[in-house]
Amino acid sequence: MNDRYILILGAGLMQRPSIEAAKELGYKALVIDANPDAVCVPFADRFEKIDLKDTDAIVDFALSLGKKLCAVFTAGTDFSVPVSLACQKCGFTSHSFEAAMNASNKILMRECFKKNKIPSPDFFEADESYIELFQKNKTSEIHFPKVVKPVDNMGARGCRLVRNRDEFLPALKDAVCFSRTKKAIVEDFMEGPEFSIDALVVNGKVVIAGFADRHIFFEPYFVELGHSMPSEISENQKQEIVKVFTDAVNALGLTNGVAKGDVKYTKQGPMIGEIAARLSGGYMSGWTFPYSSGFELTKEAMKIALGIPSDFSSTKEIPSKNFSHERAFISIPGKIKKIYGEEKAWASPFVKNIFFRVKEGCFVDFPRNNVEKCGNVISSSKERELAKKSAESAIAQIVLRLEPKNPQTKNFLSSVELPQEKGFPFSAFDFNAKDEKFLAELEQVPFIEKNQPVQNCVPESIKKIMEMRDWNFRTVKETLFLFDKISPEHPRLDSKKFWNCLLRAGIQGILYYSDSVQLEEK
Repeated sequence: MNDRYILILGAGLMQRPSIEAAKELGYKALVIDANPDAVCVPFADRFEKIDLKDTDAIVDFALSLGKKLCAVFTAGTDFSVPVSLACQKCGFTSHSFEAAMNASNKILMRECFKKNKIPSPDFFEADESYIELFQKNKTSEIHFPKVVKPVDNMGARGCRLVRNRDEFLPALKDAVCFSRTKKAIVEDFMEGPEFSIDALVVNGKVVIAGFADRHIFFEPYFVELGHSMPSEISENQKQEIVKVFTDAVNALGLTNGVAKGDVKYTKQGPMIGEIAARLSGGYMSGWTFPYSSGFELTKEAMKIALGIPSDFSSTKEIPSKNFSHERAFISIPGKIKKIYGEEKAWASPFVKNIFFRVKEGCFVDFPRNNVEKCGNVISSSKERELAKKSAESAIAQIVLRLEPKNPQTKNFLSSVELPQEKGFPFSAFDFNAKDEKFLAELEQVPFIEKNQPVQNCVPESIKKIMEMRDWNFRTVKETLFLFDKISPEHPRLDSKKFWNCLLRAGIQGILYYSDSVQLEEK
């Protein structure tokens, strides 16, 4: 290893592949982050506490390193602008500062697309002054549905579908709150399956390095519960998407570095969601694509930053050889009392990684964005179905038991919803809440007696849905088995309340209900 540094922005888990790549290329990893306790700080050769939002401080620090610095890099963050500016000042290879701005500010991005006739939704900008005008009914008429999001944030924070006028103002205020510049973008809603793309960009040539199906849930929010690689889309449709993506990268002016895109395939064909001048987060560029392709994408991207790119003159795409799937696990609101099943999850064949974002004692919520998920499982196999089943069966083993008598958990189980979130949060098991016969059968036997296995007390209506799966890929049958295993000694339980908690919140719901009754009896 030589004594020269690669400056890496960010010390979170998404930056681990960057730190590894720097070391494997023979350089020292100089990592900066505002959080000195970030998970990857211990693995840096040198760490400096610098806020990634402070562009001037980053540029000044990079310049102060002189000849000891040979590249500036980030992945999985939305700070490509300070990277490009620092590179420009230091004379390193990168996208231009202007191009990075185009790829970081969604208004500038959409304007570039409009100018270059790239398929993307119509839009307008909204800020705090627009909110005031809207409240006074002094804005133009808006036709719904719309998508509202911050102009400069990632992870789906502050991003949601607005289905009617009543939802618009709360969504707009939320998006502005999540924006560093206090600005939001309002776009037409694009309907259709969504795809994620990573690419290397070498002297303007775009090389596809990852094409995945995105699995988005929980309207009106856009929560990604996983992605699958390679995509199942037809080759013709894929090439349509790749062309539009490549044109969009060129329209933004991205020339030397990487690009990440979210694209939908609509009735009108491919439409660009957004393009970023960085590698993807969400475990795609650093985990699933390397597992799928055998190609070390982060290392190759770093070689571009070092000015020593590989020869891709005859390469259009890095192909996937295997299948790799990422799936997330989530929670209902509350405070985690105990976590079960990690060892069994690891025993699932073809599992490569399990990442927990939470631990015992953490407060959790039903996710409204991609930051509020509880963890992720990644699998890889030579067969698509094996990779899929592996990740999902591993998640089904993990149980987050919540503390009893929690008002947030109680509100969730009671289906309390905000006026601007009609139909949200979703129930664990999809059933017809107006089916009177179904509901009546839940209380055919009024009580589940103390310590009685609940698998022996299943009403007829529940028997009909035993193979239905919840948001953590767990069937009703598996849920009841887990309850009997985790809580064999339980109090006498009201049948109607128990089964309603099951339908609403799965294993978390029935454990919480049982634990709350137990606490009351004490």
